[in-house]
Amino acid sequence: MKLGLRHIGKRFGLHVALDEVSLELEKVHTLALIGPSGGGKSTLLRIIAGLEHPDSGTVEINGERVAFEEASLLRHRRTIGTVFQAFNLFPHLTALQNITLPLEKVHGHSAPEAEAMARRLLARFRLEGHAGKRPAELSGGQRQRVAIARAVSIKPRLLLLDEPTSALDPEMTGEVLDMIKELREEGRDFILVTHEMGFARQVADQAAFLAGGRVVEAGPVARLFDAPAAPQTRDFLSRILKY
Repeated sequence: MKLGLRHIGKRFGLHVALDEVSLELEKVHTLALIGPSGGGKSTLLRIIAGLEHPDSGTVEINGERVAFEEASLLRHRRTIGTVFQAFNLFPHLTALQNITLPLEKVHGHSAPEAEAMARRLLARFRLEGHAGKRPAELSGGQRQRVAIARAVSIKPRLLLLDEPTSALDPEMTGEVLDMIKELREEGRDFILVTHEMGFARQVADQAAFLAGGRVVEAGPVARLFDAPAAPQTRDFLSRILKY
């Protein structure tokens, strides 16, 4: 993946969420966005996904600029798989239906095609026994795995994961992280917002530290974790990794 973020600004009222954010990466499979809460990570992810309009700046993915006008954004969103911390599953639909719905209604697959694709993914991620269950009947880890299966089902060029384990207990967190690691090992490109520093270090090849709406520091994940150049990054990591 080639990623170009140039002078991206975003305000919500008087609050500056992103302040001239720029980041150029020529070749990256997994980018981890880390930093304190409120630093702008999720807002930046939503802009990359085409779910939020920036007030200024440009986004390029693999040399293609994202046009923030509705017709282009609809096409862009169809190429991006997104997973959020709150699962965002339809509560009245089964696990199977949560996956087949976008395949049919957004991507134009027939009902039999969509069901076959969904069942293959549910089997792959050890969820085949839960196909007929609604989200309320699933554990948190199972719900998030269904959400990831749904994101993968559209064969996206890029996966975006926003704190996918923040609502889970440690055992369920392990289930979801194992699934993300599998996707990483098969070569999928994704951007991950996470507070799981050990996992970020293990799975990412590049990392960016955001604070106060700015990219304070970015680079290869080993260098950023082992020898951060910015005092703000060093202070953050020393607190997070203390225990």
